[in-house]
Amino acid sequence: MSSKRIEILDTTLRDGSQGRDVSFSLEDKKKIARRLDEIGVDYIEAGWVPSNPKDSKFFAEFPQDELENAQLVALSSTRRANTAPEEDRNLQALLDSGAPVVGLVGKSWKFHVEAVLGASLDENLNMISDSVSYLKERGRKVTYEAEHYFDGFKDDSEYTLQTLRAAVDAGVDNICLCDTNGGTLPGELREIVRRTREEIDVPLSIHAHDDSGVAVANSLAAVEEGVDIVQGTVNGYGERIGNANLCAIIPNLVLKMGYDCLKSEGSVEEMTSLSRYVSEIANKGPEKRSPYVGVNAFSHKAGLHVDAVLKHPGTFEHIDPETVGNERKFLVSELSGGSTIEKKLKNVGVDLSEGSEAHREVLETIKELEEDGYQFEHADASFALLAKRVQGELPHYFDVLEYQIITNRTDSSGPTAKASVKLRVDGKIMDAIEDGHGPVDALDNAFHRNLNSFYSAIENMRLTNYKVRILESYRGTAAVPRVTIEMTDGENNWTTVGVSADVIEASWEALRDGYIYGLLQRDTQNLNV
Repeated sequence: MSSKRIEILDTTLRDGSQGRDVSFSLEDKKKIARRLDEIGVDYIEAGWVPSNPKDSKFFAEFPQDELENAQLVALSSTRRANTAPEEDRNLQALLDSGAPVVGLVGKSWKFHVEAVLGASLDENLNMISDSVSYLKERGRKVTYEAEHYFDGFKDDSEYTLQTLRAAVDAGVDNICLCDTNGGTLPGELREIVRRTREEIDVPLSIHAHDDSGVAVANSLAAVEEGVDIVQGTVNGYGERIGNANLCAIIPNLVLKMGYDCLKSEGSVEEMTSLSRYVSEIANKGPEKRSPYVGVNAFSHKAGLHVDAVLKHPGTFEHIDPETVGNERKFLVSELSGGSTIEKKLKNVGVDLSEGSEAHREVLETIKELEEDGYQFEHADASFALLAKRVQGELPHYFDVLEYQIITNRTDSSGPTAKASVKLRVDGKIMDAIEDGHGPVDALDNAFHRNLNSFYSAIENMRLTNYKVRILESYRGTAAVPRVTIEMTDGENNWTTVGVSADVIEASWEALRDGYIYGLLQRDTQNLNV
């Protein structure tokens, strides 16, 4: 394995922000830049100037001296055709940004030169050369971003190489080979990088898009062919399908290929944290199926797999999940065997030895319930309650005698909901009526008020998330909904699930179990004091 150092250029704040449903505020961009600097990337491409005012403002408010490890990169295009460099707004904006490194996007595919720029092939070469030399003379480190490089090379390799030579002769510091359309496969990419490396004697970088699903593979192949810098984004965010995912590239380079990456020691262990940090700021769910950092990356569901992993993790895991800051999960489902159940039971504080009658009953009950649409993979609280019920060890906190919901709509006030809940605790009956923003909110309010009269711990319990999944949606209005509810008491968080042909009943089941589990947790903690 190699000990060569590969530099990382992160373009989450620029190319990543061009992805669908991704929008970073100015403060978001600052937070992400600081986090990227902490893990030790070499370059942070923070935006395109001058066409994006937010990006220009970022450079104005976030100077280079805010960072310890990374260098800021501002991006724009080469000078316009038939325009002097000192009169070109793009080049002036790059200088005004104050960024120590500037990226110049230029045309390396003659098809784009003629069809998009409407310039002659010779003028395009002059645009590249003039722009590089102008910025170099003013003390900037310059990267030439060879847009559509691989498509251009396949079309006319000699002209495409001429565009690179124009940048080299003007003093460019490095050249980025861009698979802008994401259509190049690893085999042809290797050959093109190899031939380019033979012709061009400056450091090269790779910028791969994932339209063919091989952006990570292309980036790694380019490194093996001599590329020095890899560009990508956190979680693969980016235009269309996205960019090469640095959360997969960096662990592969370090753990599988032996390259040195990132300036901060131990940063590979921060990959999962970084992925989730950026997804949270982007207001997107964690990347469940992403290699290395996804919540499913080290999750085991089939019984035979779980049994083997418990004996030796290497049987079904290619690395230790802690190496990238992730964790191993055992999921409970109809595929689960005895070892899965035993491990999951211990995780939720229930000790049932494998092979016992109660253990077998839990397993059979789970399989039956999942036939009805239940899922316990992410509903640990419902799973723990199920096991306690089978054991006969679940405390009896209350009886539900009756609940009723009334919804109404008027032209003046819009939809309203009112819920009535009657409970019995220790022989005492309580009846509460509460309003809500909807039927489930009203139900929760009435339930909460009743229980709070008996159990002071209820005061701190509240819903934090409510989700409905329609099972077998092809059945239309006859489809069965599954409701998942997340709750907290301010210190602990838990999830319950309910399934019924009636969405209110499914909600009620999940809500009821949520409060029961919260009370069970209170009692368990008090016993452990």
